[in-house]
Amino acid sequence: MNKTKELLITSFALFSLFFGAGNLLLPPLLGYQAGENWFWVIIGFVITAVIIPIIGIYAHAKLQGTLYDFGKKVSPAFSLIYCVLIYIVAVAIPSPRTAAATHEIAIHPNFNTSPLLTSSIYFILVLVFALNRSKILNLIGKYLTPFIVIMLLLVIGIGLFSSQMLTNPSQFEAPIVNGILEGYQTFDAIGAVVVGAVIIISINLKVKDSFEAKKELIKKSGFIAGFGLFVIYAGLIAVGAFYGSEIDVNSALSSDMQRANLLTGISKKALGTFGNTILSVLIALACFTTAVGIVTGTADYFKGLIKNSQTVYVITAVLASVIGVVVGQLDFNSIIVIALPVLLFIYPITIVLILLNAIPDRFASNTVFRVVVLLTFIFSIPDVLNFLSPSTDLTQVISSIPFASHSLGWVLPAFIGFILLNFKTFTTKAITNQ
Repeated sequence: MNKTKELLITSFALFSLFFGAGNLLLPPLLGYQAGENWFWVIIGFVITAVIIPIIGIYAHAKLQGTLYDFGKKVSPAFSLIYCVLIYIVAVAIPSPRTAAATHEIAIHPNFNTSPLLTSSIYFILVLVFALNRSKILNLIGKYLTPFIVIMLLLVIGIGLFSSQMLTNPSQFEAPIVNGILEGYQTFDAIGAVVVGAVIIISINLKVKDSFEAKKELIKKSGFIAGFGLFVIYAGLIAVGAFYGSEIDVNSALSSDMQRANLLTGISKKALGTFGNTILSVLIALACFTTAVGIVTGTADYFKGLIKNSQTVYVITAVLASVIGVVVGQLDFNSIIVIALPVLLFIYPITIVLILLNAIPDRFASNTVFRVVVLLTFIFSIPDVLNFLSPSTDLTQVISSIPFASHSLGWVLPAFIGFILLNFKTFTTKAITNQ
């Protein structure tokens, strides 16, 4: 296999990893709400939905390990709890969300069935495929992503070139922050730490070059995959900002299905009814393959955790599917709301673990890991509590923490802790060497 082909295959594999069909509902509405500030929203969204996840893949390449290895420098117990928590979150939020997206994009507009019926049939099929490990989905997945990308590029191109390029006034006071927090909802950083190891192992098996050559391959393919994600995400945000203003707002945004209705409205204007139907079916299939992947991966993890038991695999797959039915009957926007406090807690920890594992080891000792993660955890608590139960006392606490009013109170303490610990370490070494 020549170098160019290796690079393209690896780039496409990374792109497919992060290209979640459910995530396509996020950018158009974000752009619509950002209005004239759509460019700044793109910057924030790309930080947490593209840049951090790609760094996560690089961290996996450096570690050559699993999800467990991401947190083991903090402590084995922490890493185990973190892994279990990540998989529970995966089956409780992004997996059911694929059912909600499928219902709102493809099922409800054509059949007007109840979301409970959709999620029930959906996860019965997910369970069947997860228990039988059919290779059909792998074959479908290889061809789905290119077709969806082509259709989306048509939507973006036609939408931008045929729109009046007019935007609504922005609904955001801090558009970059809104973009960052909405980027949490893609779950791409979590996807990087969970599935990244599988991608790295696959590369190691297929590519026979040296370790440094493989790292270079991953860097280049990461850049290409990241650029592809940037084009799709930024394009959909821009289309939402410009073309979204031409959609019938009363019919598109008045219901709980506002995200799906806006994307559908834009798609119909750009591709026509037939083109929109094809895109809807493709997105629904992509959502399904994602759900099967999440349920299978989670069941595999708990199977390996408990003596490689097949019984544990089956029980986990059944429980994950039941959770999918229960949560998946909610509308997409409600799942977004439910996910936010969870993401305000787990995403900052995931981000610092990615960054600490990606930087040179001399800057990321075990002590640095422990202190930075602890500070991130402590200063994320007010963000979560303020979302769940706002109070005057809590507001006063948040007002005293820099960036906490934007749900980013953990950033400065974690950064200061990192700098001070490294300054102390290098100062001590310099004194010792004198």
